[in-house]
Amino acid sequence: PSCRRYVAGGRCKSTARLEGKVVIITGANTGIGKATARDLAQRGKVIIACRDIAKGEAAASEIRAETGNQQVTVKKLDLADTKSIREFAEKFLAEEKELHVLINNAGVMLCPYSKTADGFEMHLGVNHLGHFLLTFLLLECLKQSAPARIVNVSSLAHHGGRIRFHDLHGEKCYNRGLAYCHSKLANVLFTRELARRLQGKFQRQVGFTANALHPGSVYSELVRHSFVMTWLWKIFSFFLKTPCEGAQTSIYCAVAEELDSVTGQYFSDCQPAYVSPRGRDDETAKKLWSVSCELLGIQWD
Repeated sequence: PSCRRYVAGGRCKSTARLEGKVVIITGANTGIGKATARDLAQRGKVIIACRDIAKGEAAASEIRAETGNQQVTVKKLDLADTKSIREFAEKFLAEEKELHVLINNAGVMLCPYSKTADGFEMHLGVNHLGHFLLTFLLLECLKQSAPARIVNVSSLAHHGGRIRFHDLHGEKCYNRGLAYCHSKLANVLFTRELARRLQGKFQRQVGFTANALHPGSVYSELVRHSFVMTWLWKIFSFFLKTPCEGAQTSIYCAVAEELDSVTGQYFSDCQPAYVSPRGRDDETAKKLWSVSCELLGIQWD
């Protein structure tokens, strides 16, 4: 029915192949990430980076069977622990020569208040800082493999977010819904500042891009921490995208030929979408960048 078609939203029509190319997708053992991995495995080599190796292996063997592509592998990556992120990057760089697409897809949503191994508030730590560090560690490899793309899965929820520098880790005041929104705004700002830094001669010559996206409201495990949301999701599942429909914009940002030199943008339903004024604030983006570097103990100029 047409209502269902409307809910499904935009589809990625690109048939671009990724032969000889390497893609990393974080959190690809379930939901949108798994659907993204399934599609990209029909085009090239995919590495599923996730915390739960058993779930990752189950997803990978299913994808290998469906696509006939044996080049779908699983590597352990816990975004709530910088030690794990560094180990993942070190192993990857030792084993692979190139990386063409990095999809920062993994995320947590509506967690009760908790902290990562490094003492960061969980939403900010996993959704933003974890991916910030991962991108930093893999950047040289992406540069040398260019043309390359970085795809950050954000959300429409970024409209409700603000970067509260005075209380980044929610110690003074915590609301799990807002914490999610703040982290998704951080994704948009990170993408914007990263694209700005990648531009200049290098980016224009070889096409090294960074874009963010909203996948849509998807029926997935992301709401598992909230009984009410889980219940609502079940009732309204007809009006939610399937993981496959939700993966379309991630796939589009990863492969669409028309995006070869498009960078620093935000997409929804495979087309450019409106970014909140806070998401376009270059001063906040720059400040978030330097605070993130400080928290992670890295120098990224």
